[in-house]
Amino acid sequence: STISKNSLKSSLLQLECHFTWTLLKQDVDLDDLEETIGDQIEFFIKSNITNYNLLSYVCHLKNSNEEALRNLQKAEEEVQKNHPDEIARRSLVTWGNYAWIYYHMERYEEAQTYVSKVENSCKKLSSTAQWKIQLPEIYAEQGWALLKFGGKYYKRAMNCFENALKNEPNNPEFNAGYAIAMYRLENFSHQQCKDLSLSLKPLKRAVELNPNDTFIMALLALKLQDLKQADEGQKYIEEAMQKTPDLPYFLRYAAKFYRRKGEVDKALESLKKALAVTPKSAFLHHQLGLCYRAKLFQLKKTTRYPPQEQVEELIRLSIFHFKIVTDQKTKFFSAYTDLANMYAQAKRYEEAEEAFQKAFQINILISDDKQQLYYNYGNFQRFHMKSESEAIRCYTEGLKIEKDSYARDQCRNALKKLLEQRIQGGLANATDFATLGQVHNLNGEKHEAIECYEKAIALCPDNEEYLSALCELRLSI
Repeated sequence: STISKNSLKSSLLQLECHFTWTLLKQDVDLDDLEETIGDQIEFFIKSNITNYNLLSYVCHLKNSNEEALRNLQKAEEEVQKNHPDEIARRSLVTWGNYAWIYYHMERYEEAQTYVSKVENSCKKLSSTAQWKIQLPEIYAEQGWALLKFGGKYYKRAMNCFENALKNEPNNPEFNAGYAIAMYRLENFSHQQCKDLSLSLKPLKRAVELNPNDTFIMALLALKLQDLKQADEGQKYIEEAMQKTPDLPYFLRYAAKFYRRKGEVDKALESLKKALAVTPKSAFLHHQLGLCYRAKLFQLKKTTRYPPQEQVEELIRLSIFHFKIVTDQKTKFFSAYTDLANMYAQAKRYEEAEEAFQKAFQINILISDDKQQLYYNYGNFQRFHMKSESEAIRCYTEGLKIEKDSYARDQCRNALKKLLEQRIQGGLANATDFATLGQVHNLNGEKHEAIECYEKAIALCPDNEEYLSALCELRLSI
């Protein structure tokens, strides 16, 4: 072909579209993402240009470029229908995706046509840049895409919406995106966020600007519930329930609100209603599993001898729904630990072990997740498999990940308690004393740490590791 592949490639890299936003396929479950976007196109009244563009990228990642092109056509139809007087401005991302897909299909002439289309439009739209046109809608579209790719993208998403808002501070959609990104960021890293109220203002603002967006209302309600203002939160849930009694995206959050409030049956009612509309939603199945688990714990707490068949039925339902989630959302780490812990309740230990191992294999765990996983697996080893040494190993692994979090504190406390019990019971070996020394040292309790290492050395006089740890400790005092 007359077009040089290299110069085409360097032009493609200049485009603002999904192919240049570093959205990595190993961070998501593509089938699940495709399902989710499909549901949103069907049930959200929002602009679908964004959804079709993202769907075209997902199809490309799944190696179906023809399908990707069909979705881009749909995006173009949406632009024609909703923005007939701003076609170029609203099509830049779509055209960028077209160019990349044709390039991957080795249809270089067509790719070049779309590159030129973007280039010419950018020249017309902005007097300065040839390419990099800083349009708020493009920032926003990037923000929505990033939100879909999971926790490690939330901070970038928030920055995108921040940029979009610089030009249009009162745009309802940009405010909604910003609020959602903030809310998710707090939930995703709630161990690090000391202040959980940062998203409150953006959520309130988004609700003022989007009085019919019940999805945002529900998030605001949950945030108020987090901040111990559940009564005010309840008002938003009730108002939204009047507006969209059947919208699955609202119902799932309403259910979460009721479950956390302790009204589990009310939560189940909402979830079942939503499930009738979006039967494959992993989010809904996860919430259903959590509801049955909550009922199980309520039953065990309030009844001295809970009827066995009732207990078994709740465990069965819980496992059933968690299993659907892990089959469908292979990167959803907490669903695996929920499933594993439920198998353990059912004394199905091999399946519990298998679920834990699958969780350990997920490639996108942040340190908080890993600590959480070690804590849960340690508890499983200790209380179900009756292996204290294995539990000690797990808690220690969680503690070794040097990032402060709630889960790390849980590992530390469990480890300390278990080691102290072993020492009091006269069961402790040298390793136990040394490990407790390590815990004390991490807590800054140097004298207690020295005492522990001395006892470890008394039991195991030639251990280099213990001797050098003791030396270091003595020097640091």
